[in-house]
Amino acid sequence: MPATDISQDAVIIGGGFYGAAIAIYLAKQRGLKRIVLAERESALLTRASYSNQARVHNGYHYPRSFTTAYRSRVNVPKFVHDWPDAVKQDFTKLYAIARRNSKVTAKQFERFCREIGARIRPAAPALRALFEPRLIEDVFLVEEYAFDTTKLASWAERELKECGVHIRFETRATKISKGPNGMLSVALQPNCRTEELISCRYVFNCTYSGLNQFKGEFPGIRTGLKQEITEMALMQVPPVLQGLGITVMDGPFFSMMPFPARGLHTLSHVRYTPHLHWNDQQGIDPYRKLNDYERATRVDRMIRDVGRYLPAMLDAKYVDSLFEVKTVLVKNEGDDGRPILFEKHPELPGCYSVLGGKIDNIYDVLEKLDAEQFVGIAVQEHARSGVMNG
Repeated sequence: MPATDISQDAVIIGGGFYGAAIAIYLAKQRGLKRIVLAERESALLTRASYSNQARVHNGYHYPRSFTTAYRSRVNVPKFVHDWPDAVKQDFTKLYAIARRNSKVTAKQFERFCREIGARIRPAAPALRALFEPRLIEDVFLVEEYAFDTTKLASWAERELKECGVHIRFETRATKISKGPNGMLSVALQPNCRTEELISCRYVFNCTYSGLNQFKGEFPGIRTGLKQEITEMALMQVPPVLQGLGITVMDGPFFSMMPFPARGLHTLSHVRYTPHLHWNDQQGIDPYRKLNDYERATRVDRMIRDVGRYLPAMLDAKYVDSLFEVKTVLVKNEGDDGRPILFEKHPELPGCYSVLGGKIDNIYDVLEKLDAEQFVGIAVQEHARSGVMNG
């Protein structure tokens, strides 16, 4: 028989950037006092929040999804203002347009940037000279940033402690069900220990790839999800490419971005970064599939293709690869849009599932939460007491 813990205002499942930010928001902005955050790893922001390009998007990446691009333009100044210590701005960012197989031309890209209000300038001749002119139509200087996940994790740890959020590391949530008196019940399974039941008013499912992996009465996500095992290569780039971030648009091409957490560059390739994909469903555990995956690097193929467009990358040194499960909405596969997923589950009132496609999407989530009504247990007890004493 599982042990039952004291009632909580909210249980946050997932200690990535979104889970931590939502817990802090609920405590600081909405006045919830009893919050538990359950994270299956031994530290915060160590999975999908870490294993990505570390790009703070500014809209340039989404010429086929105006809404995603525009939301990035709105959100980026806020993100840079709110997390200045975690944002790396001291590098030069270039977007190059391929002559063949690109879904946008250089003129279309310039027009798109003007429409979303994103700054763009022709790159200097010395920067253009880095590219193979027979394959690249034009090169632009843009404003885009990178983030240091380790600094975001330090912020999260500090804020969560200050807010009194109880963090349960190495703990998985296994079931979400209805509890008595309109409450919810969450089963938490610490590593090698007895399962515990926590009674709470609200549950926030911020597990990213694990959104559908709960038993009990959890109905699953209504929006179709696609899972991908991806490889982000970490490279030591040659001196001529130090201090640069480069993206070739818009099709089967590549990006290289500074990765501040390791002092290296990430290299991702549209063709070779995704290794394996499947449509998400309950019972197919994405993390188990990742653990069982062979993880053979494709960096040689990446470099061979990248070197045709950017010859200096042939001198880059491979250091490591970050393998992770990437989750995207099926409906946005065609246009590269990255809207948030924000679902309320009518079968389990007070239960929310949240998925962000990009780190700056956090503001879109907070806007959704601003429209919700949240009442903490202490407030409810005080209200009942007031009615009784009246």
